[in-house]
Amino acid sequence: MLGHELELALRSFKRNRVLTLLMVLAIALGIGATMTTLTVYSTLAADPLPGRSGQTYIVHLDPQDGDDYVPGEEPPDQLTRYDAEALLRDKRADRQALMTGGYVAIEPEQATLQPFRTEARFTSADFFAMFGTPFVAGAGWSAADDDARARVTVISQSLARKLFGSGDAVGRTVRIGGSDFRVVGVMAPWRPVPHFYDLYVGKYAEAENVFVPFSTSRDLRLDRTGNLNCWGSQRARDETSLEARCVWIQYWVQLDSAAKVAAYRRYLDDYSSQQKAAGRYQRPPNARLYDVMEFLRVQEVVPEDVRLQVWLAFGFLAVCLLNTVGLLLAKCLRRSPEIGVRRALGASRRRIFVQFLVEAGVVGLAGGALGLLVALLGLWGVRHNGQAFGPLVSLDLPMLGLNFVIALVASLAAGLLPAWRACQVMPALQLKSQ
Repeated sequence: MLGHELELALRSFKRNRVLTLLMVLAIALGIGATMTTLTVYSTLAADPLPGRSGQTYIVHLDPQDGDDYVPGEEPPDQLTRYDAEALLRDKRADRQALMTGGYVAIEPEQATLQPFRTEARFTSADFFAMFGTPFVAGAGWSAADDDARARVTVISQSLARKLFGSGDAVGRTVRIGGSDFRVVGVMAPWRPVPHFYDLYVGKYAEAENVFVPFSTSRDLRLDRTGNLNCWGSQRARDETSLEARCVWIQYWVQLDSAAKVAAYRRYLDDYSSQQKAAGRYQRPPNARLYDVMEFLRVQEVVPEDVRLQVWLAFGFLAVCLLNTVGLLLAKCLRRSPEIGVRRALGASRRRIFVQFLVEAGVVGLAGGALGLLVALLGLWGVRHNGQAFGPLVSLDLPMLGLNFVIALVASLAAGLLPAWRACQVMPALQLKSQ
């Protein structure tokens, strides 16, 4: 039966080429605008840590002065060095890592390469296992290396190839910031989007090329980057020192069950109370624990204008569908004699209804194919508009399938009223009028 309906649809399109073209164009424009904005939104709102984000949490504490305290307000999203190292020593989570961004000077062994600077991350041993970073060779360092302030490093595959001409650089020596470091691991390409574990170095920044133990970075006083916020009238001479009243360190933990999450929240509240009793904290306990996706929502990583554009695109698609409904109705009225003859020859209302829905579906698929080209053109524009996330936006296979699903569903929805109107045609009246 479906083959016969498709044959009738193709014949109808040939007889009404202008109307068919207008309907395809209307759907294509709506689908193209919708898929462009949906693709951008899905890129920005995607889970950067699939399979792990629900068990990975960022810790917020509130060590600031109490003068401007507003009950219920969000605490700083970074920790002081004192607090971060205290939590790391306690090891109350399944895994935990403190970290901050940095820049380091690399001095290549080859005379043909000039010294250069590159992005670095100063962190602790659990970073790699907690975030599931991929390796092409070796692995991360151990907690013992953190405690020993070892001169060990993990480097990216691209940096390994640049320095040694090979992705396997484990055991080789890299001179970083004037000191020799032993390479213990080479990380495969890894770029979570957004750069959730440290938004201050850029929401859509690439992963760092060099990873060094945090303790070692402080011994060598390697240059750090990112946000640093201090308070109080007496400022420390070194704002990254242990006693400085400054927040500048991100602290992440892995908690593998709801019971562990509840226990860790209690631990943070108890820790805050102890620090208040000791005189370090002035405010009541105001600790927060956000998983990855909650943290991204709190930080409003997805711009509001992107959300608005998605709604506007769906509104535009609705307008295009209304135009398509009008065109389908006009086509139905022009074909009333044909419908009357088919009904008189024994076609049921159900067959007429299915015939018009099939025609609407074919128009929708054609509009989806043309809309895909419109969407690709729109995404090309997004990638070249200067936004930081522009190069990351692309139409993957799931979005490609969604393009045709939306086109088909939208066209079938638009075809319901014309199809119903067609099956209401009275054959006797049509034959009599002819």
